[in-house]
Amino acid sequence: MTSSSASSVSTALAPYGWDDAWADEFAPYEPEGLLPGRVIRVDRGQCDVVTADGILRADTAFVTPHDPMRVVCTGDWVAVEPAGNPRYVRTYLPRRTAFVRSTSSKRSEGQILAANVDHAIVAVSLAVELDLGRVERFLALAWESGAQPVVVLTKADLVPDGATLAHLVQDVETTAPGVPVLPVSAMGGDGLDVLLAVVSGGTSVLLGQSGAGKSTLANALLGEEVMDVQATRDADGKGRHTTTTRNLLALPGGGVLIDTPGLRGVGLWDAESGVGQVFSEIESLAERCRFHDCAHESEPGCAVLAAVASGELGQRRLDSYRKLLRENQRIVAKTDARLRAEIRKDWKRKGAIGKAAMEAKRGRWS
Repeated sequence: MTSSSASSVSTALAPYGWDDAWADEFAPYEPEGLLPGRVIRVDRGQCDVVTADGILRADTAFVTPHDPMRVVCTGDWVAVEPAGNPRYVRTYLPRRTAFVRSTSSKRSEGQILAANVDHAIVAVSLAVELDLGRVERFLALAWESGAQPVVVLTKADLVPDGATLAHLVQDVETTAPGVPVLPVSAMGGDGLDVLLAVVSGGTSVLLGQSGAGKSTLANALLGEEVMDVQATRDADGKGRHTTTTRNLLALPGGGVLIDTPGLRGVGLWDAESGVGQVFSEIESLAERCRFHDCAHESEPGCAVLAAVASGELGQRRLDSYRKLLRENQRIVAKTDARLRAEIRKDWKRKGAIGKAAMEAKRGRWS
């Protein structure tokens, strides 16, 4: 690539996150005459790629279409053919981060939702009662992806009382240690300046349920009505899927935004470290347990149970931690034969301990 063509590529793609590191990753494909570009939309086996030559439509079938973890997705940097009918994406560049959830299929496959994301914005509507368990679930996936989570409490204008709003923010902050929690009103503009400062540096993905106000928030960040918006149902605050595809959009103040369809099912996918990050206070307490493999259920010397008894740790928080760990373990076990064997061995060990304890009790009773 000549210096002039490299300069034109940099000028065209810099608003979408192109930098010297991506240029180095793409260098092996230059001799083939391929073009670097970023995927801004994927739809039915094809994608739109922004390049120095403009937005190109390309087929993704060349890139392992049978593996849902290796398909081209929104946010990927790719090497695309400059011409052809059809034109193909040849490969995607190594991903810096990847947001993955489990699919609803019985094969328990992972589904990649977005790639090369710096900030995962979890949109939570204040129009309905807070579901802290769902917030924790989104955060586990976000941390596991490698992105920095940010919780945005949308529709803050529906909570006119400042004390009540402060209390809601505090509840979420307790649920999301180490994560910024921003109350925002897209309609009134409150809090948008802080959020704009966050998203202006890098790539952000908007996550949340239908009706969380993601498309309204995206329009506010973009400064124009780009995304369609539908009203939520008054009965339960839920909405229909306004966004049906994942779209990557350059923000006028810098940075790019990926808007996603509302996620009703948010299954974990090999997210043990993400769960640990969400429940960091429980992981810290666990280090003080008497037994290193303590399950925090009934073991003597359990620091986690002691914290619950003293009120330092809430029971809901511990229950949510256990639930997400069990779910993640089931998902991983379906794809990891060795882990399945270890789980069976652990079940047998616990069963033997329980049997021995029961026999000991019977011996004392007889």
